[in-house]
Amino acid sequence: MRGKLKYYFRKPKGEIAKDILSWLAIAGVIAIAATSPYFIRALLRTWVKGKQYKQRSLETAFQRLRKEGSIAIERKRNHYAISLTQAGKKKAGLFQIDSLRILKPKNWDRKWRLLIFDVKQSERWKRDVLRNFIKRLEFVQLQKSVWIHPYNCKAEVELLQELLGFTTSEIKLIIAEDIGKDEIKLRQKFKI
Repeated sequence: MRGKLKYYFRKPKGEIAKDILSWLAIAGVIAIAATSPYFIRALLRTWVKGKQYKQRSLETAFQRLRKEGSIAIERKRNHYAISLTQAGKKKAGLFQIDSLRILKPKNWDRKWRLLIFDVKQSERWKRDVLRNFIKRLEFVQLQKSVWIHPYNCKAEVELLQELLGFTTSEIKLIIAEDIGKDEIKLRQKFKI
């Protein structure tokens, strides 16, 4: 099982594959009239107007994503539907994680977000991946598996929980108004 899950943490080859997955994640399902046998080429040309990719590179990346099961093409009457598969959604989600940031509001709501996790030793790699992501999100460690952040981060934590496959008993986000003596140091750390 570990090998299958680790597969999702490998990024697809090249920036082109990343763009294709991102476009499909945004668009959902794309339906194209089958008037031309070169519909994929025309679609890709339209999508990448701002970027200078070679036509052959686009086609290769698209076909590679299809072969590895990241995208699916279905024929429905006289249309083709292009969509992300479950594996494709996971890969597209990884690109979201790479650009994940917790926004700092103008006014702090005076609430602390405590992230608590308890992961089995047999799944230590998941714990390590989570720890690396929450460090990048600028959480501060209070105790071994207790991290804190002053700003709303519920959506970001839920995304990490879903993509890393944590259950609700393994990871919890608690909102607290008073954290005791540590508050002064943490307010200085977060400059609030």
